[in-house]
Amino acid sequence: MDKENIRIVFMGTSEISSYVLEKLISNKFNIVGVVSQPDKEVGRKKIITPTPCKLIANKYGIPCFQPIRIKKEFEFIKDLNCDIIVTFAYGQIIPQELLDMPSIGSINLHGSILPKYRGAAPVQWALINGEIKTGVTLMEMTYKMDAGRMYAKKYVDISVEDNATTLFEKIKKCASDVILEYLPLYADGKLKGEEQDEAKVSFARMIKSEDEKLSLDYNSSTFVNWIRGLSDVPGGYLLLDNQKLIIYKAKISDQNFSGKIGEIVNADKNSLTIALKDGCVDILELKLQGKNRCDYKSFVNGHKNLKGKILS
Repeated sequence: MDKENIRIVFMGTSEISSYVLEKLISNKFNIVGVVSQPDKEVGRKKIITPTPCKLIANKYGIPCFQPIRIKKEFEFIKDLNCDIIVTFAYGQIIPQELLDMPSIGSINLHGSILPKYRGAAPVQWALINGEIKTGVTLMEMTYKMDAGRMYAKKYVDISVEDNATTLFEKIKKCASDVILEYLPLYADGKLKGEEQDEAKVSFARMIKSEDEKLSLDYNSSTFVNWIRGLSDVPGGYLLLDNQKLIIYKAKISDQNFSGKIGEIVNADKNSLTIALKDGCVDILELKLQGKNRCDYKSFVNGHKNLKGKILS
C-alpha cells in the first residue's frame, strides 16, 4: 500500500509529537486530520496559545480537531474515513469505539521500551530511576493504557549529561525514525505484534507539582537523578531563606565536606556544594525564585554568606 494512499489521523499535542507529525507530512504520508488537546492559556498574561500539533496542522492546511473530552466527542473521525490512527503524546484516554473506527487499526508511539514504564511520564522516570537506556515502542492502541501488542522497538542511550529536555530530543527523533520505517509495514499487515509480558510491567505516573520539591532524604545519586528528571521544566527545587531555589543541574561531588543534611558546605569559585546523608552534591546550574537562571559561579558572586545556610 503506497504511503500516499494511507489515510492517517494523527493524534498528538506536545512539541515532540508535532515533530513526528511534520516528519510524516514531509515524507509524503497522507494526514487527513489532526486531533489535539484544546488551546491553553500560557504565561503570566494568560495568552490563549495553539498546541504545537495544531500549529503544524495549520501550517499544512490539515483539519485540526480539539475536543475537550475525546470520550464524548469523536464522531468527526467517521467523516475522515481513515485507515490508521497514529497517536503520540496526545494526553487523553481514547475510547475503544474510536480506536475501532480505522479500517486498518490504531497504533501508538510510546517513549519507553515496553512493558517497562507504561504511563504518562516514561522519559522523566527513566532518568529519575537512573536508567542508561530507554527508547520508543510502536504498539497497538487499546483502551487499557499502553497494554497493546508491540510491533517495533528502537533503543536510545541515556548519557550522564542527559536531562528530560535533552532526552525528549532523542526520543522524538527516535519516534520519527520508528514510524517512518514501520508504518508502511503495519499498513500492509506485515507486523504480527508481540504480547507484553505482564510480569515485567512497570508504570511511569504523571509528575505532580509536589514532586518538584526535592527531598533531602534522597541519597546523592537519587537526588541528582531527580534533578535530571525534572529539568529543564518544571525544575526541582529546595528552599533557601523561604524562597524557591530551582536546581537545573547537579553532580555528585568528588569533595567530602562535612555538614548537616541540606547545609551549604562550600560556596566559592570552586563549587556550590550541599551535604546529603551519604556525601555531597555540587550544584551547577540554578536560579532563585524570580531571578534568572545562572551557573553556580554567578550565583555565588551575587549571594554572600551562603556557606553554612541550610536548604530545606
